[in-house]
Parts: sequence; structure tokens; C-alpha cells
Amino acid sequence: MLTLYHTPISPNSRRVWITLLEKGLDFELIEVKLDGEQFKPEFLALNPFHHIPVLVDDDFNVVESLAILDYLEAKYPTPAMLPKDAKDLAIVRMVQLVSINELLPAATTFLPQMLGLPGGDPEKMEKAQQKIAKVLKFLENLLDDRPYFVSHNLTLTDIVAGTIVPVLPSIGVALGEYPKINAWCDRLMARPSWQTTQATPERMAAFKSMIAARMS
Repeated sequence: MLTLYHTPISPNSRRVWITLLEKGLDFELIEVKLDGEQFKPEFLALNPFHHIPVLVDDDFNVVESLAILDYLEAKYPTPAMLPKDAKDLAIVRMVQLVSINELLPAATTFLPQMLGLPGGDPEKMEKAQQKIAKVLKFLENLLDDRPYFVSHNLTLTDIVAGTIVPVLPSIGVALGEYPKINAWCDRLMARPSWQTTQATPERMAAFKSMIAARMS
């Protein structure tokens, strides 16, 4: 039995949750509240680095979201979510790593504003906006006439980038200058897996309260 320890608001968790849904797998969801539960001995026994998500498959624990996605693809290869073509596989890895290493940290700079909280360094925000624009241009150029990155079907590329890019308008980043990305986001948001895993207003309110408490 697969068990996913996750936090609904987390893009790292969400990409695994979406993959499980898209592959049609049976799994159990266990929410980890990041107000201290991640430091409890029972969770540290699953992941000593106290991060989510963690996937437990019987007696095997997998940490780090990209490792979890690769594990799921290797063990449950239907439907296939990674291409065989060398160029397409390179695009998968580029999009995944640029999304996680470049785009997500830049977007996180605007977290206080997204949550309606005070704070934010104008100089850092300007640099973050420039970084986001650079990443979006890069992604726009990688999209071709196929409906998804590298495929006519959803792949792990789309799942990783698609848990970050569609959130950008909520921090004031318009996608109108990127027509391919805009259309791609619309296709993702229409999928049941994205709708099922979308953070509810209640979840957002609870997350805002937790962040506000940490900042006070």
C-alpha cells in the first residue's frame, strides 16, 4: 500500500499527489502539519531531514519529490510519463530543475504579499521578478505545437512545472506575454487531478495564520 505524507499547500507535495492520481494508483494520504509535526520522532523515522513529502511503499521510504516521481514512473510505468527520445528527456530534466531551482525560490520572495502579510525587500522583489521573467521566456521557447511539454500526453515535466507556474498570477505575475504557457496552464487547470489537489480557501487561511505566527 502506498502512503503519501504531505502538506496540501506545498508544491513539492502536490506534484507527487497529482502523479499518484494521474497514474490511477491506490494510496493513502496523511497530512503533516508544518507547525511542528515534522519534527516529531515518528516523522523523523520516515525522513530524518524533516521535509515533506515522503512516500512509503510497504517498508520502503522515499524522500525528495523528484526521486519519488522517478520511483513511481519506474515501478508503475503505465501510463508512461517520461519520454524515450534523448532530446525530449533532456527537456524534461531542464524544465524540472529550472522550475525547482530557479522559479520556485524567486516566486517564494513574494510569499508575504501573496498571503496579504507585511514585509518584502523591494530590491529582492525586483531581482525575483527579473528571474521569473527569464524562466518564463525559457519555458515559452521550449513549448512546441504539442499540448504539453515533450508530448501529446501529460508527463512528469508538466506536473513539476505545473505546480508552480499557474500560481504566479496570484503574486502579480501576468502570463499574457507568454501565450503558449498561458494555454498550457489552462489545459492543466482543466484536469481533475489539478482540481482535486487545489488548495482550498480554508487551507490557505490556515497556512497564512501559521506563517503570520512565525513572522511575529
